[in-house]
Amino acid sequence: MTVRVRTVHTADLDPVELRAARDLLDAVFEGDFGDRDWEHALGGLHVLVHDERGLAAYGSVVQRRAGHRGRWLRVGYVEAVGVRADVRRRGLGGRVMAELERITDRAYDLGALSASDDGAALYHARGWRLWSGRVCALGPGGVVRLPEEEDCTFVRTAAARPLDPAHELVFDWRDGDVL
Repeated sequence: MTVRVRTVHTADLDPVELRAARDLLDAVFEGDFGDRDWEHALGGLHVLVHDERGLAAYGSVVQRRAGHRGRWLRVGYVEAVGVRADVRRRGLGGRVMAELERITDRAYDLGALSASDDGAALYHARGWRLWSGRVCALGPGGVVRLPEEEDCTFVRTAAARPLDPAHELVFDWRDGDVL
């Protein structure tokens, strides 16, 4: 199978490419990928893997901030990683992640992502570690704990000093994180 990998900023994606990515993610997540999820994937860098049938795999990384031990870190937050059903288990998710990790490792203090049950094994195998501490967001009313994120948030230390799970990670707020 011949594939082409392309890394591009949101500003340089045309409407057809954006629609193809959204359609792929809608199919991959079987209707459990909403408008807010899509919004979270925009504004950063996108990795698109095309084969002879079109878009085969996709993922993005956007900048977020996370507070930890009195310091705010630049976070490369990985979003919306998906592979078309007919080409799964052929290394395309790994190709997407390799490029997202290259970006994260070189441009951010920390990589982070929230994994689906299906994706967790891929991230773990690639050296991402499940965060064992508390996960919070800085909401409009202050810091809010996000217990539903505590069993699926993975981190990858880039330029940051080692993180201590005895201290919470406080992510910047965005729509959909805090009700």
